[in-house]
Amino acid sequence: MKKEYIKRGAAWILAAGIVLPLTACGRSVASLNTGEEMQVVDPATLKFPLAEKKTLTGMISYPPSTESNPNNRTIFKRLQEATNVEIDWMAIQSDQWGDKIALNMANPNLLTDFVFSADFSDNDLLRYANYGAIIPLEEYIDAYMPNLKAVFEKYPEYKKMSTDTNGHIWALPWIEQLGSEKTAIQTVSEMSFINKKWLDFLGLEIPETVDEFEQTLLAFKEHAPELQAEFGIEGSIIPMSCIINDGSQDPALLINGFGEGYGDGDQGRHIAVTDTLKVICTATQQGFKDGISWLHKLYEEGLIDPEAFTQEWSTYVAKGKSGRYGVCFSWDVANIDNITDWVPLPALTADTRNITPENGSFTSGYNRGRCVVTAVAREPALVCAWLDQMYAPLQSPQNNWGTYGEDDDFDIFEMSTNDKGDPMLKHAVLGDASPVEVREAEAVGGPLAILDEYYGVYVTCPDDAQYRLDWIKDYYTPDMKTEYVYPNVFMSREDTDRLSVLTTDIAQYINECRSRWIMNGYTENDWNEYIEKLDAYGLEEYLSIFQKYLDAFYQ
Repeated sequence: MKKEYIKRGAAWILAAGIVLPLTACGRSVASLNTGEEMQVVDPATLKFPLAEKKTLTGMISYPPSTESNPNNRTIFKRLQEATNVEIDWMAIQSDQWGDKIALNMANPNLLTDFVFSADFSDNDLLRYANYGAIIPLEEYIDAYMPNLKAVFEKYPEYKKMSTDTNGHIWALPWIEQLGSEKTAIQTVSEMSFINKKWLDFLGLEIPETVDEFEQTLLAFKEHAPELQAEFGIEGSIIPMSCIINDGSQDPALLINGFGEGYGDGDQGRHIAVTDTLKVICTATQQGFKDGISWLHKLYEEGLIDPEAFTQEWSTYVAKGKSGRYGVCFSWDVANIDNITDWVPLPALTADTRNITPENGSFTSGYNRGRCVVTAVAREPALVCAWLDQMYAPLQSPQNNWGTYGEDDDFDIFEMSTNDKGDPMLKHAVLGDASPVEVREAEAVGGPLAILDEYYGVYVTCPDDAQYRLDWIKDYYTPDMKTEYVYPNVFMSREDTDRLSVLTTDIAQYINECRSRWIMNGYTENDWNEYIEKLDAYGLEEYLSIFQKYLDAFYQ
């Protein structure tokens, strides 16, 4: 195994900046797994169910108000029976995960054999690899993970995306294919939806230009009393609501038509790729400048929810469920109201008509840092073999969405058969039950892979995913004029660290100005000062790092 990555043991403690006892719970710093020599075992001894019961330790997060003991979940009960491996879980509520996992990863006495729902960033992975908290997995994948290995062989891009610049795989990925390229379900995150019930009542058509859109919002505002009376709405009419700088709830999709049509969909990085394969900052383009000015005009006219800059998700949903919105933004309008009364709002024409797909979306859903094996794992081959069960074609959909045969009233799936008579998970009818709530109650997440070819063979496509795929294909794909998105690349530790520092200042400043300007507007002097400050924050270096990896990706 390659050894250029680290020296471990006591260096871990020093790098973490902490002082710990050298032994705890039977482990010593000196005996931590260095990862420099692969554990080799006879694969026959890892055939499940094991002849003798084994216990491993794992860390996992769980949603608030759901089962806190993972071993009480049906999925893990079945896995324990099928493998004869029991997991001693350290379960952390998801809203506390970020703080607690950072502390645990710095302390070998708090670590478990693996972290099931790590969701680590590239910076996290390389940092933990550097000071020895996690071990490389590429050779274990080849030897003891046939399910994941098969996925990598069929889709080598996922193996490439999981491998760092030194050839190491530090984490097991989450992969969810739902469409591909410009029809992938992830190409548009912040979908815009318009209230078709209101349009029909007022005799209005779906707007196609920014001017028509503005007039539609004005009509909602001016006819508020009629709308309230007709539909029994309690509370004021809100022509358009959103949550500024909040992912799928942000209205960035509306300004794609300004300037050259890049918009500003990547709120974490504010980048896009031109058709000449140049990385640009979307938030310094003329289209961004004009689009933000137009959004300010809507805000001044009282057409945008005044709470759009401060409201929490719960508030946003509560107002939506009260039927008060004319336009809203979300991954799925069913999260906000219902799908019966709403339709997607297509791209709006300003200077042009375009939808810039989400960066990284052409390879569908992918999370590089979903699960890691740590340096306290004494049997990493067994750990990896057990984790490989999560990549089995019938197991991955259950981990991702939920299961069948639960004791309660609702199941995501019923066990059925495909047209060849083989087992297939069929999505169950949930009635009035919330798909999100049922999934949170049943699913376990973690590393998994759901491939497009699984649908109709191992699992049916979820209804809410299918209608969203149809929305993408029918409403948005035809207007995706740009050729490229920024790919999902794994940068070096040095570049990842540097980019992390640059992003903190640049993205935060852009988002601050974005909010302030939509609310208060800006002057030409404000814009010039903004450009100068971005330059001072290192925007040129920032873009050059992205460009380097884009060039390498397309070599």
